[in-house]
Amino acid sequence: MKKRSSGFSAKWKIALAGLLIVFLSPFYYGYVLKGFVSTWGWVKDLSQDSNYPIYKSFKIKIPKKYKVHGIDVSYYQGKINWQKVKRMKEDEVSVRFAFVKATDGLLKVDPYFKRNWRETPKAGIIRGAYHFFRPRYDGKAQAQFFLQVANVEKGDLPPVVDVEGLDGVSPLEMRAELADYLNYIEIKTKVRPIIYSGLKFYEDYLRGNFDDYLLWVAHYHQPKLRIDKSRWSFWQHSDRARINGIGHVVDFNAFNGDSTDFEKILVK
Repeated sequence: MKKRSSGFSAKWKIALAGLLIVFLSPFYYGYVLKGFVSTWGWVKDLSQDSNYPIYKSFKIKIPKKYKVHGIDVSYYQGKINWQKVKRMKEDEVSVRFAFVKATDGLLKVDPYFKRNWRETPKAGIIRGAYHFFRPRYDGKAQAQFFLQVANVEKGDLPPVVDVEGLDGVSPLEMRAELADYLNYIEIKTKVRPIIYSGLKFYEDYLRGNFDDYLLWVAHYHQPKLRIDKSRWSFWQHSDRARINGIGHVVDFNAFNGDSTDFEKILVK
């Protein structure tokens, strides 16, 4: 009797353990339970955020409430069919502008810059050129190099300086060389440049400095940019967009304002 009773109890223990595994598993809660409670309306599905919807043609989520969208490109995207880029549209989202890489440091010219710079306006896309800044090099010399390559014209976006790292120098040295770069560009073009940076680098090394410049911030795959909306002008919110006419993923950006605001910042 003891032995038989013990065997019966063991079977029930195994059965109960199996049920616990099922009920506590991610599969149960992720699929069975989610489907059950959503049917009865007990739990709101937080993955469906109306302010951060998926755009199937672009294959990314795009934050709502922004009217002007664009991309930024370099040699990484290869040869681009800008006419196809221009024609792509889902709902009211289309590519209105493109920032194009021109130069890097003191010597490197992006091999696709001339073509992209020429073809974007032909397709009706507003263009802007950017320089990848290297803080260990002289800021003024980098500005001179950029202007030898990129000719800023009426109707373009202001030129951009892309600063993402300290490059082995102190924050103070980085800011000094950056200031020299910005001042030279503004003197020669009569246009105040845009500063681009990642959110963390901006918070650590740039915030509180260069506040008179338009700011373009990279902060990916988030429904909202976590800095004051009055501070930034462009938000690079994804690095995974798929665009017709481009064979690789591309960065997608939103402008902080409407079409009228956008026109105001273009080179006069």
